[in-house]
Amino acid sequence: MIGIILVMIPVGIFGKQHILLDSTKEQMLDWTKYPHGPDSPTPGWVEESFTNFDKGINWRSYVVCDVSYPNVNNWLWTPFIERKDANRIHIDIKFSIRSCDLFPGKALQCKETFSLLFYEFDAATREPPPWQPESYKLVDRIAADEGRFKNNNEVIINSESRSIEVNKKGIYLAFRDQGACISLLAIKVYYITCPEIVNNFAVFPETPTGKSESSTEKIRGICVNNADPTDVAPYSYCKSDGTWLSSQGGCQCIAGHEPTSHGVGDEGCQQCPVGKYKPSKGDSPCQLCPDQSSAVHTGSLYCSCNHGFYRAPADPTSAPCTSPPTAPRNLTLALFDAHSLTLAWQPPTEEGGRADTVYRVECTNCGPEVNFSPNTDTIPTTFVRVQGLRSLSNYKFRIYAENGVSKVARESPKFAEITVNTEVTDMRSVPALFIKNVKSSSIHLGWRPPHDQYIDIEMYEVRYFVRGQHTENTTLTTRNEEIEITGLSEKTDYGFQVRAKTSQKWGEFTPPVYQMTGATEPEVYPLPDKAGTPAIVGAVVAGLVLLMIVTVMVTLYMKRGSDDWTKKQGGDSDTLEFRGVSPHYSTDNGNGIVHTHTGGNIPLFNTFATHKTYIDPHTYEDPHQAVRQFAKELDPRYITIEAIIGGGEFGDVCRG
Repeated sequence: MIGIILVMIPVGIFGKQHILLDSTKEQMLDWTKYPHGPDSPTPGWVEESFTNFDKGINWRSYVVCDVSYPNVNNWLWTPFIERKDANRIHIDIKFSIRSCDLFPGKALQCKETFSLLFYEFDAATREPPPWQPESYKLVDRIAADEGRFKNNNEVIINSESRSIEVNKKGIYLAFRDQGACISLLAIKVYYITCPEIVNNFAVFPETPTGKSESSTEKIRGICVNNADPTDVAPYSYCKSDGTWLSSQGGCQCIAGHEPTSHGVGDEGCQQCPVGKYKPSKGDSPCQLCPDQSSAVHTGSLYCSCNHGFYRAPADPTSAPCTSPPTAPRNLTLALFDAHSLTLAWQPPTEEGGRADTVYRVECTNCGPEVNFSPNTDTIPTTFVRVQGLRSLSNYKFRIYAENGVSKVARESPKFAEITVNTEVTDMRSVPALFIKNVKSSSIHLGWRPPHDQYIDIEMYEVRYFVRGQHTENTTLTTRNEEIEITGLSEKTDYGFQVRAKTSQKWGEFTPPVYQMTGATEPEVYPLPDKAGTPAIVGAVVAGLVLLMIVTVMVTLYMKRGSDDWTKKQGGDSDTLEFRGVSPHYSTDNGNGIVHTHTGGNIPLFNTFATHKTYIDPHTYEDPHQAVRQFAKELDPRYITIEAIIGGGEFGDVCRG
């Protein structure tokens, strides 16, 4: 949503009056009047001069004082007043009225007011306008608000202002007297405009006020020269008193121009001077050109780079101009053998005022087998590794220094150059590399030392990589002639190389040996040693024998218990049920008998009660009979308790 910008109009700017009629500026008025001539019933309006030398007043005016006549009806018309651009006309009247008290007994009719009327017309005519009252529009009946003089030695001047809406080409004003003693000293007719102003770099033209006394006219502003509107177009409001209410929106100086102001209402946009620029529109001033640039013309949107300096395509116009870097310094051969080398250098002496210097490596006679590390078009480092060279060959390398403006610069990039002769194959290299063991995530390597037995091997360097990804390799070092490489991916083909390092230099890598890792081995639990086998076998046999014994004993016991378990010798035993404290027992009724159920019986064995059956084997003549009798649980459906009749040593005594 676009915001509305309100800008207050500076104070001190008032409405401007445009005079249409001013009787004080005329040497002779000669207005039309009625009645007139020798046959007039009254003298009517008379033109004369009103002077006040102390105040510098010498005005032509009209007076009338027909208070001694009956039926007075005196009219006075102004000339035709063309309205021009007016929507509303203002009328200022200066007059004096004598008090009727000055005419005691002499005035047939005396009034202290007069009427102001107007007649609107589309063209001026030589004929006077009609004098009938119905043809005119009454503006107001005017009285002397400031006072009436009561003697001939004093003059009280009254001032009144009225305004009327006009729509036709012009108007006639009429003053009608009906029996007053009046002097029309000065008549001024004008319209008001809101003056032309410049606010927020927008010009609001001179504008006539509206037709009504309370109306405001919305006026669209026009941007000053070399300015464009903002997101909100400029407009303001002209009030009826000729003042501007407020401004909304505005304009901004276009690119290459800055605001200028020489006071209130005097705003503009002027071109940027030589040596300054402004890239976009706005209220900001012009800026000095950045380093190594200049503006040779006024109104510049940007500053051109000086000779030998440039801007990158991504650089803003506010960025200084820069230059390409000088050549790299001290290009040297850091490491070198028959098939590889490392080049190193130092940054340029001058980087052109930029911090984005990179390097480009060029080899004039390198074949496709030669590869570089880092393997990119440009590198930020000051060294490069070259591999895959042929022995006993010449190679020429160029290291270019470039930055962000090298591609737009007119001159070619600066470079450093070096020529390298590769050596013969080192006869003291590792003669053979072989695989000793393969697992899913590791491979065990071994190799034979160089044939030259008179050299001292400081260490070996092992390099491995996934087949086809020679540049993405990993290196390990060891002093042994074997190594186990762990952390490998399952079922992946790897290449392995090894080289030896003497006190002088590194030897050559062996040709790659490729080997695929195995799959994941199944999980195998270790077997116990032979000493523990007899103990395990013995434990298993003992367990089986014990299980058989328990099975036989249970079978015999169950068979004995099932023989005639329901046969019991009469009077051989007393069975007691021990429950502890019974919840049904009470001595409150004196006899200690508690009926446990009304109108029925309850089972002897309650599966929810916490009681056990107690058997005394001494009450049986044959103890084996007691065991056979009570070895099985009695069926509770056939035993019930009617009441608790007492307590014994081992439990309650029940009847049932």
